[in-house]
Amino acid sequence: MSKSALIVGSSGIVGSAAADLLNARGWTVHGLTRSGASQPGVVPLAADLRDGAATQAALAGIDPDLVIVATWLRQPSEAENIAVNGAMVRNLLDGLRRPTRARHVALVTGLKHYLGPFEAYGQGVLPQTPFREEQGRLDVENFYYAQEDAVFAAAARDGFSWSVHRPHTIIGKAVGNAMNMGTTLATYAVLCRETGRPFRFPGSAAQWAGLTDMTDASLLGEHLLWAAETPGAHDEAFNVVNGDVFRWQWMWGRIAAWFGIEPAPFDGEVMPLEQQMADDAPIWRALAEREGLAEPDLARLASPWHTDADLGRPIEVVTDMGKSRALGFTGYRSTDAAFYALFERLRAERLIP
Repeated sequence: MSKSALIVGSSGIVGSAAADLLNARGWTVHGLTRSGASQPGVVPLAADLRDGAATQAALAGIDPDLVIVATWLRQPSEAENIAVNGAMVRNLLDGLRRPTRARHVALVTGLKHYLGPFEAYGQGVLPQTPFREEQGRLDVENFYYAQEDAVFAAAARDGFSWSVHRPHTIIGKAVGNAMNMGTTLATYAVLCRETGRPFRFPGSAAQWAGLTDMTDASLLGEHLLWAAETPGAHDEAFNVVNGDVFRWQWMWGRIAAWFGIEPAPFDGEVMPLEQQMADDAPIWRALAEREGLAEPDLARLASPWHTDADLGRPIEVVTDMGKSRALGFTGYRSTDAAFYALFERLRAERLIP
C-alpha cells in the first residue's frame, strides 16, 4: 500500500513542490487549503484552520503517515500572528484523529527563528552567522515559536515524531503567495525592460556585498521527505539551504543577463521595491493583455514588501547545514540555476513574457 501525506498549504511554493515530489514517489497526497482548489495529483480538502470544527470535519476521513505544515496567515501585529498562527496549528493537529500507525509531522518555518519577527526584523542582539540550530530562540515574541510549541504539545499527546525545517528565502513557483522573491524579481526585471527603468538592486549595502544563501523549493521538498523517512532526523530542527553561497553584487548581474537587461550600478542607497513598483499594476495589466499572459494582476505575482525585508537586512546572513549533512542529507542546488529554472517555468506557463 502507498503511503499517504497531508500537505497543509498545498497550493503554496513549499506545498506544491512537496506534492510534486511525493506524487513522483508514489504517495497519495491530500492537500488542505482554504479554497479546496484542485491541483494535479492532489486530493483537495477545504477548511479554514481558524475554525476548529470545520478543520476536524474536513480531516475526518484521512489518517496520513506524513503531515507537512507549510502555511501561515499574516496579521497586523506579531501578537496577532502568534494568536492566529499558533491556533491554526493546534486546530490542525487536534482535528486529525490519533494516528493508528507511525506518523511524522514536518513544520516549515524559516530564518525569522534567528532574525526575529517582521516587527523587529534583523534588529537587536542576533546570533552570530552562520546560523546554527543549537543557537535557540531569541528573547522576543515570535509566531514561529508558537507554531513549534503547538507541534511539540500535540506530539507529546499523540505520540508522533516531528521535524522543524528552517529554510532561507525560498525560490519556487506559486501564484498568490505572500512571500515570493523569485517571481517578484522576475516581474520587476520584466517591468524594467518594458519601461526602460534601471534594474536597480533595492536593498542594503550589507546584502549587496555580504555573503548569503537561499533555498530552492524542490530541495526543501526533498529535505521534508528525508526527515520523515530518517529515524535519526526525528524530533529535530534543521536549517535547510541550497548548499552554495553568493553575493548579490554577483547574482544581480546574472539575473539581469537572463532577462536581457543591464544591471544598474549600486550606489548604496536603499530603494525598496514596494516604492519602485507602487504604480506598476496598470503597466503589468496592459503588458499581460498584449502578451497573452495568464495572470494580469501583479499583486498575485509579486510580494515587494517581503523581498524588501530580505534584501534590506543590515547584516550578512549565512546558514549552516552541518546537522543535516552529519545525518546523511546530501541534497544541493546551485542558486543561480534555481533562479533560471524558475524563470523558465514562469515563461513556459505564461506568467512572464
